[in-house]
Amino acid sequence: MSQQHTNIARSAIMTSASTPDSLQNRVPDSSDGGSSNGCSRPGIGKDANLMPPAKTLVGRALGNDLHSDAHRGSQASKDGVGFALTDTPISTAPSSPQFNANNTPTTTASTPGRVRATTLDIPGLTKSKVSPDGRIAQRDVGSKLVIVMVGLPARGKSYVTKKLARYLNWLQHDTEIFNVGERRRVAAGKSPSPPGRHRNHRTSSIQKDLVDSVRRLSVSVGAANHLRKSTIPSEAIISPPEAHEPAASPPELENSLPPPVVPTKILVNGKEEDPSLEQNGVTIVPPFNASPEDKRAMQEASPEPLDQSASFFDPKNQLAVKLREQVALDTLDELLDYILDRGGSVGILDATNSTMERRKAIVDHIRKRAGPELGILFLESSCVDQELLEANMRLKLSGPDYKGQNPVKALEDFKKRVQLYEKSYVPLGEYEEKHNMAYIRMIDVGRKVVSHQTHGFLSSQVVYYLLNFNLSPRQIWITRHGESKDNQAGRIGGDSELSENGHRYGKALTRFIDHQRNEWEMNQRQKEMMQKFPPRPGDSTPPNPSYIPSDRPRNFCVWSSMMQRAISTVESFNEDEYDVKQMKMLDELHAGKMEGMTYEEIREKFPDEYATRKRDKLYYRYPGPGGEGYLDVINRLRAVIVEVERMTDHVLLVTHRAVARVLLAYFKGLKCDEVTDLDVPLGMLYMLEPKPYGVEFKAYRYNPDTDWFDYIPNFELRQTSAN
Repeated sequence: MSQQHTNIARSAIMTSASTPDSLQNRVPDSSDGGSSNGCSRPGIGKDANLMPPAKTLVGRALGNDLHSDAHRGSQASKDGVGFALTDTPISTAPSSPQFNANNTPTTTASTPGRVRATTLDIPGLTKSKVSPDGRIAQRDVGSKLVIVMVGLPARGKSYVTKKLARYLNWLQHDTEIFNVGERRRVAAGKSPSPPGRHRNHRTSSIQKDLVDSVRRLSVSVGAANHLRKSTIPSEAIISPPEAHEPAASPPELENSLPPPVVPTKILVNGKEEDPSLEQNGVTIVPPFNASPEDKRAMQEASPEPLDQSASFFDPKNQLAVKLREQVALDTLDELLDYILDRGGSVGILDATNSTMERRKAIVDHIRKRAGPELGILFLESSCVDQELLEANMRLKLSGPDYKGQNPVKALEDFKKRVQLYEKSYVPLGEYEEKHNMAYIRMIDVGRKVVSHQTHGFLSSQVVYYLLNFNLSPRQIWITRHGESKDNQAGRIGGDSELSENGHRYGKALTRFIDHQRNEWEMNQRQKEMMQKFPPRPGDSTPPNPSYIPSDRPRNFCVWSSMMQRAISTVESFNEDEYDVKQMKMLDELHAGKMEGMTYEEIREKFPDEYATRKRDKLYYRYPGPGGEGYLDVINRLRAVIVEVERMTDHVLLVTHRAVARVLLAYFKGLKCDEVTDLDVPLGMLYMLEPKPYGVEFKAYRYNPDTDWFDYIPNFELRQTSAN
C-alpha cells in the first residue's frame, strides 16, 4: 500500500514538473516562422525582435488557451476575420489568474504576455526611452493605424483622405495615402507613376507584375482582327521572338505599357504559357494567378483591348475583377511596407472597398503580415444630398479617367460605373458591429458622422477632426502684424508697439479686406447663377455644396494674438461688421531667456544654443522660463486649425512669423522639414479658399507707395536662410 502511495506521489511530482503543451506554445519556435516576441511576420529576418508582443489585457492574465492563441501569430477566426480588428485589446476576464514561469527569458522586445501601452504620442510634448522625440516608435505597431476607405465613386473619399493626411502629417504623425485607382491607371499605362513615391525592389516588382497583368489582359483574341489592324492598338500585341530575347523588364515598365509589335510566346513564372491558348497565331497569356476558368474566359473574351470605361468595373467581367483585386492587395502590401518597415504611423488605403468580401480579404491580409496589434479603422464616405453628388460628379469628370473627353458622354459612362458598383455595394454597419470592428461613417462629407469602437489614440484624433468637416465656400486670410519697433531694431519676441509704418499697414489692411469681402460675395452670386450640369467643355470649377442659404452673407471673423503689435494692427476694423477676437494661441513663439535679443547677440552669448537651433529648428526649444519650439506652436494651434475647419465664415488671422509659418504649412500640406524656414516677411497677405479639389492660394504684397495691396500672380512659397 505504501509502495502504491509512493508511486502516485512520484507520478504527481513528475506531472507538475512537466510543461503543458499549451504553455510551450506561448513563444513560437523559430523553426515555425515565429519571432521571439510572438508576432508572426514572414520576411522580416533580424528586425523581427523589434515587433511588439501580441496584445492582451492590462492587469489581467489570460488562460493557457488564450496565451497560446495570442502568441501563435496571425490566425483567422469567425468568417475569416482576424484575431483583433481594432487598436484596442479585447476584454477578457478569466476565472483564475495564470502566471508565467520565472525563468522566461527576456529580450529587447516586450516580455511575452505584457501589453505595450498605446496611449498618446505627441511629438514635442511626450517622450520615452524608445521614443525620445515623442513620435510613435517603430516597434509600437499597436499604436499605428491603417485607415481603409469605403464608398461608391463620387462620394468624396479622396477629398477626405487628402485633408485627413494633411492634418495628421501636420501633427507630425507620418501619414501616406495609397490610392488603388492611381495604381490601376499606372498599371494600365494611362498615367505615370506618382512623383515622390518610395520605390524599392519589392514595390518595383509589384509594379512590373501589375503592368504585365494588364498587358496580358489586353491581348486580343482572333487573327482576323489582328490582320485588319483596325481594333487592336500596338499596346495589345506581343513582340516576335526574333525581336526580343527573354530578359529583365526595363525601368520604363513602371511608368507605361510597352508597345509590342507581333505575337510570340513569352514565359510566365518561368514556364511557357499553355499552348491551348494559342489561336490563329495570336498568343493569349493569362494573368499569373489565373484559374482554368479564367483561361477559358480569355478564349471567349471580346476582341476589344482592356480599357478603363464602365465595362471594366462590371462584376461579371471576371478578368477585370481579378486584376482589380490584385491591384488592391498589392497596393495594400505597399502600405504595410510603409507602416512596418519605413517608420510610417498611418497608412490610408483609398479605394471603394465596397464589398464585404473585399474588406474581409483586407483584414486577413493585414493580420497575416502585421499580426493582431496593428489598428484597422474603416472609414466610409456616403452621400444622400443630390447637390453634393452633382458637385462630386463634376469633379470626377475633370479627373484622370475622363480627361479630355466629352462631358456628356463622360457623365453617362461614369453613371454606368456607379450603377455597377451599386450592384454589390454593402455599407458598413451590422456586420462590423457584430464582429467588433472599428469604423466611421461620414454622411455628406461631415453633415452626419457615426463612429463605432474608435478607442485608439490615432483613431480618436481622426474622429475629432472629421467631426469638424464642412464644405462651405469661404476665405481664410493670414498675415503678420504691422511693423513693430522691435522689428526695426531686429529683436525677437517682446511685446512692443507698432511703428508708424505698422499703423499704416493696419489701416490699409482693413480697407483691403473690406473690399475683398464685398467682391467675393458678388462673385459667389454670379457663380451660382451660371452653374450648368453636366458641365460645358472646359468647365472645371465644381461648386462647393453648402448647407447654409446661399443668399445669406457670411460673417467675417478677425482673430489676432494677444500681443500689442497684433491687437493694434486690427484696431481699425468695425466691430459691428467684423467679429474681432484675441487668441493666446496665436502669440509668437516664446524665446525663453533670449526674449528681446537679436540673433547676432544670441550667436555671441549662446553659440552652442545658436548652432543647435540652426541644425534642427523643428525640434529645438528655447531654454529658460516659457521657452518654446515649433512643435509647441503646432500643438497649441491645433484648436485654431480645427475651429477654422469647422466654421463656415470668413476669417482673418493676424499673427507672427513662426505662427504664420505653421498655419501656412497646414493649409498648403508642406513637409515637416519645410515648415521652419518658410519665407514669411512683413507686409505679405495670404488668401486660402477651400475648394472641392484642394485649396486655392493667392498672395498679396503691401505697397507703401499706393497704400494698397498688389496681387502677385503665380506666387509660390519659398524657403529662406534667415532666422
